[in-house]
Amino acid sequence: MKFRHYVIIALAGLCLSGQGCKTGRDQTARTLSIADTALSMPLSIIAFGSCNRQDRQQPLWTGILQNQPGLWIWLGDNIYGDSEDMKVMEAKYMLQKANPGYQLLQVSTPVIGIWDDHDYGVNDGGKEYPRKKQTQQLMLDFLNEPKQSPRRKQEGAYAAYTYGPPGKEVKVILLDARYFRDPLQKEGKANVPDPDGEILGEVQWQWLEKQLRNSTANVHLIGSGIQMIPEEHIYEKWANFPKERRRLFDLIASTKARRVILLSGDRHIAEISRYQPAGVSYPVYEVTASGLTHSATNNSGEPNRHRVGKLINVLNFGVIRIDWGQPLPAVELEVRGLGNQLLESLTLPY
Repeated sequence: MKFRHYVIIALAGLCLSGQGCKTGRDQTARTLSIADTALSMPLSIIAFGSCNRQDRQQPLWTGILQNQPGLWIWLGDNIYGDSEDMKVMEAKYMLQKANPGYQLLQVSTPVIGIWDDHDYGVNDGGKEYPRKKQTQQLMLDFLNEPKQSPRRKQEGAYAAYTYGPPGKEVKVILLDARYFRDPLQKEGKANVPDPDGEILGEVQWQWLEKQLRNSTANVHLIGSGIQMIPEEHIYEKWANFPKERRRLFDLIASTKARRVILLSGDRHIAEISRYQPAGVSYPVYEVTASGLTHSATNNSGEPNRHRVGKLINVLNFGVIRIDWGQPLPAVELEVRGLGNQLLESLTLPY
């Protein structure tokens, strides 16, 4: 890990702005260059995960580190806060930051992330949660967001980052599916579609369109705490808000963004889903990686007509590998478990 001793500078130098950034070509976007890596070095290995209880054993960090990722992405439920007491929330974040395995990750790997419901502050919560402004600041503290960052001043925790030199760029877009989201509609314990419900809010939608339309990246990773492609299960998902889900895929089509890959958490399972949106020249894949500390071991047969491969109901994290040595970047999606065991992999067609 050649850049271990640079970590404090690297974390402070991350471009953590909701306005997006260009690594190596913007003074504030120094995630890789400050980490003792050449400015021209492309990002080749990205690791990510979700559903992490700060008070449980965390056995996956060793395996995560064995992949030598150039970036770690939190995809939500980074702690289980579930409180309107900010002192309680802060103490739980501090407990997670003190975890020895996570500390090892921080000294070798830039860390970015977005929240889901439990670190937002309330299970299944949306815009009605009264302490969202305060919990946004606590999450940004956890991510070592600079105090002057525009992300601290905006409503909502969404953000975008661009890594790598021209021609080998990866753009990571993290969507806030909590701050502006309408309350869920329910029938018993099941969530049901709300045909007019919103997830992102209009300001975030306009921001997302700019991020995609103005992008020169070769690969786009769009992260959301909740799943975007799956439709059939009864839990939280973008399909509970069909207008928003359709708008997301229509936007990918209209902006002609190259190689969009979706990342999600929340479900305490892992799976890879495939969907071919109208107007998009390639299939869009989603990797759900959920269960860093606890998984839904009883979930073995959940329907998902978009699933490619198997449903994984053990502890897991995700890895994306990009081979820049090809005329077009070759992308491999992986789900890994205890001992860095490979549980699922898929090489994407291009």
